[in-house]
Amino acid sequence: MITRVAGKQVAAASSIGYCTNVHAGHGLAGMRESLEKYAVQVREKFAPTQMMGVGLWMSAPVAQQLRETDGVAEFRTWLRENGLKPYTVNGFPYGDFHQPVVKHEVYKPTWWDRERLDYTCLLADILDELLEPGEYGSISTLPLGWPTPEVGDEQLQIAGEHLRTVARHLAGIEQRTGRLMSVCIEPEPGCLLDEATDMVEFFQTHLLGSADDDLVRRHLRICHDVCHSAVMFEPQREAFRLYRDAGIEVGKMQVSSAVILDFDRLAGGEREAALEQLAAFHEPRYLHQTTVMREGKRVLYTDLAEAIAAERHNLTGCWRTHFHVPIFLPCFGYLSTSQSDIREALTAAREMSTCEHFEVETYAWGVLPDELRRGALADGIADELRWLAANRG
Repeated sequence: MITRVAGKQVAAASSIGYCTNVHAGHGLAGMRESLEKYAVQVREKFAPTQMMGVGLWMSAPVAQQLRETDGVAEFRTWLRENGLKPYTVNGFPYGDFHQPVVKHEVYKPTWWDRERLDYTCLLADILDELLEPGEYGSISTLPLGWPTPEVGDEQLQIAGEHLRTVARHLAGIEQRTGRLMSVCIEPEPGCLLDEATDMVEFFQTHLLGSADDDLVRRHLRICHDVCHSAVMFEPQREAFRLYRDAGIEVGKMQVSSAVILDFDRLAGGEREAALEQLAAFHEPRYLHQTTVMREGKRVLYTDLAEAIAAERHNLTGCWRTHFHVPIFLPCFGYLSTSQSDIREALTAAREMSTCEHFEVETYAWGVLPDELRRGALADGIADELRWLAANRG
């Protein structure tokens, strides 16, 4: 289905959506209440006459509660009645993503922990019941885990076997129902797999090379988060080319934007003020990995505060910070965003992949500096979806 926005031909609203982890509620009732409070409003503002895509996030306890109470069928009916299409699931955060301090906890359990395997298979079973017959479903997941404490080859082998088990589980769903589903591994700065080269190597070393290769390629894919890729200074087209050449599909794109501070474009007297503006993005809940690029060399810091402390007296180079800011913003004050990377990634996805799922993931609205908040949360999310619809091509 094709619609038109401002004279441009764009994809129908149901082919894109946003990740609901931005307003996740506590427990099953809280999730439903947050969808009713925010997602229904977003649809009314963005796509009042169409089904609108929502990327669901369910913590492990919520997913278990949904299964144990036989609530999936009722939830499916409610979503349809409210015009919401649950086309994808964010299976990255396992626990409470909005507790006061998340930081490294978001990477637990790892993919060598049995809990991650069980959680992901449960999400697949739930999504299979929520989708209409024949619809493709995707689930994004973490890139194995954080590299400290030290991770050995045994853990990587277990992670690979767990992921192959997921592929077999998804193949079983497809055999029974005809539905194609994929689990999409999402590279993130600082994690064991933080860019495309790492991902390709892991596929070749720990996922491929067995009798399950066809299942692996069909059901294990990439979730390309544009913000994460931009923070690593990874050329978007190059990432998609690497995946294509390795025969690895991109099953989902998280459309997100990073914060950029290019000190080399500023006058000397402006740099302190620019650093002060960037420092406002430091907050206690999430990690904000920051990469500094100077003379072609990258230095990755685990968090923004760490970068500022280490580089305080060397305000040069280009800094990129993992803080998901609204995708419609090209710049603000002394800072800019990686919006141009989104445009490049959308073009690369169209030309070099079969990616069907595009999910806006600005989960940090609640901790944004006040200057960047735009009225009600539903207004800001709807504006992001309008921007994506108009620029997807």
